[in-house]
Amino acid sequence: MYRVLLAGGGTAGHVNPALAIAEIIKDKYPDTQFCFAGNPDKIEAELVKKAGYRFEPVRIEGFQRHINPANIKRNFKAVSYLMKSGRTCKNIIKDFKPDLVVGTGGYVSGPVVRAAAKMGIKTAVHEQNAYAGVTNKLLSKHADLVMLSVKEAKKYFEKAKKVVVTGLPVRKAFSKMSKQEARKQLGFDADTVCVLSTGGSLGSLTINRYAAKLLKYYQDNDIKVNHIHSYGTYPDYKDYVKTLEESGVKVNDDPHRIVDSYINMPVAMAACDLVITRCGACALTEIEAMGRPAVMIPSPMVAENHQYYNGLVLQNAGAGVVIEEKDLTEEGFIKTVMEYIGDRAKLEESAKNAAKLHIADTRERIMQALDKLLEK
Repeated sequence: MYRVLLAGGGTAGHVNPALAIAEIIKDKYPDTQFCFAGNPDKIEAELVKKAGYRFEPVRIEGFQRHINPANIKRNFKAVSYLMKSGRTCKNIIKDFKPDLVVGTGGYVSGPVVRAAAKMGIKTAVHEQNAYAGVTNKLLSKHADLVMLSVKEAKKYFEKAKKVVVTGLPVRKAFSKMSKQEARKQLGFDADTVCVLSTGGSLGSLTINRYAAKLLKYYQDNDIKVNHIHSYGTYPDYKDYVKTLEESGVKVNDDPHRIVDSYINMPVAMAACDLVITRCGACALTEIEAMGRPAVMIPSPMVAENHQYYNGLVLQNAGAGVVIEEKDLTEEGFIKTVMEYIGDRAKLEESAKNAAKLHIADTRERIMQALDKLLEK
């Protein structure tokens, strides 16, 4: 029986890969014992406990580069947490006695993986983004294995002991449901072009604004398009549909519209011909898995602008187009979307290019790479 400690957090984009890796290991070794380490006040605590795994708290915060009174205070707190984290991680490892420690990014994975490496335990990290995160770049000098979602990230790990491109595991729910099945389930006709727009589970102010402009454009120009929009669960967006209706954009009585705070993403992705999205690694991997072209608007509020580089992977492969927020205009955005909607051949070609990026045997690659560490 193996014992595996996983660490990653701060965002769902770091936590979900850790949960997926646990699932992959458990499929092969059902008796494996798992423990997750993370910040008790961040999303990892909620998601890990919901999945039913043991969770151990490690308080750690990133340093703020922009200096002001509030950030100076936060940086003092960050230093305090960092000084205590080493001992905390060592105690967790001594108590759990893992055979393997896996970090999936975020500040919290740093002290956990580093402590394990110092204690002679086999370690691995998984990098989800095309532009590697600071924590994983630092850890790569100590870890036994670096797993990558895309080959474009290889250049950031030239000093790593071993690098393997595994891809990023997606949820099993993203099966190959046919477009016809999905559209029937959603109440859409089979032949009309379908667009999906989403800013993620919490939502995105920018995606919400431009989705509203696009819905109005359809209506004003009598364009028949099935459109699914997820505006997110963030409290500020709770009146999104009401605001649309008050501005004259029909949603509730339009059979071609599904606008909700939360949608069944695997079904929506299967139904659509085009996705309008941010550029989180998990979202783009799901797009590749389903073979869908994308109009991508990377969030500028992320470390090292990594979403932009994630989007470039698809754009360079002919699977979509990236529009940075600083270049975003209503006219340009609508023109880009309509060029896809009005060209079936372009949609189909871009869909094929997206599907080519998907690493179908990701789960097998991850297990094969980790098996070599477990065997040792």
